[in-house]
Amino acid sequence: MISEEYQAVTGARIREARRALGLTQKEFAASLGIVQGFLSGIETGRKSPSDTLLIALTHSYGINPDWLSHGLGEAFKDSTRADIPAGGKAPLLEVIPENFPQEGTHAGRYISVPNLPGGCYAIVCYGDFMAPTIRDGDLVIFTPECEKKSGDIILVNNRWGEPILRRYRLRDAEVYLAPDNPAYAPFKPDSDTRTIGKVVEVWRKMLI
Repeated sequence: MISEEYQAVTGARIREARRALGLTQKEFAASLGIVQGFLSGIETGRKSPSDTLLIALTHSYGINPDWLSHGLGEAFKDSTRADIPAGGKAPLLEVIPENFPQEGTHAGRYISVPNLPGGCYAIVCYGDFMAPTIRDGDLVIFTPECEKKSGDIILVNNRWGEPILRRYRLRDAEVYLAPDNPAYAPFKPDSDTRTIGKVVEVWRKMLI
């Protein structure tokens, strides 16, 4: 059983790490797939973080697990600090530029994912078009180097220029972009449809 003292100290360290990253409670909670009220309870020692959440903090933000649990060493692991691009890290994009990837991106932070190849990017999925494969709030890792084959999940722009996720289907020499959610219909891409990248990994939001 977790002691109240451990719970309070760990919560205080999580708050310290969040502030060092320059994130509000709302932003931090959303990135971890939990509600702000639960994060507030953790930071004030009223609620206990799950093992799943502690693992997410280590992988997503490079927080040193020894420091997080026992106060040992530095708060961030040198090789995976959230503000240092490195192998196995993907810039988390809030906006994808029109001329991506030629146009520079403005990532607020980086996501650390085990065994991730270089040159990948990350976005947060919104909506249920690709459910149950990709759900609202999931972290999607994609690469702009995309040699597509039928069945791949790709990131394309819709008619308003917004990025959307769809499955690439090739049927009778015709291309369709299909949602995994049967409540929505597939569509044929037109001349304005631009492929942004191909999905290589999906990380489910953490359920507490």
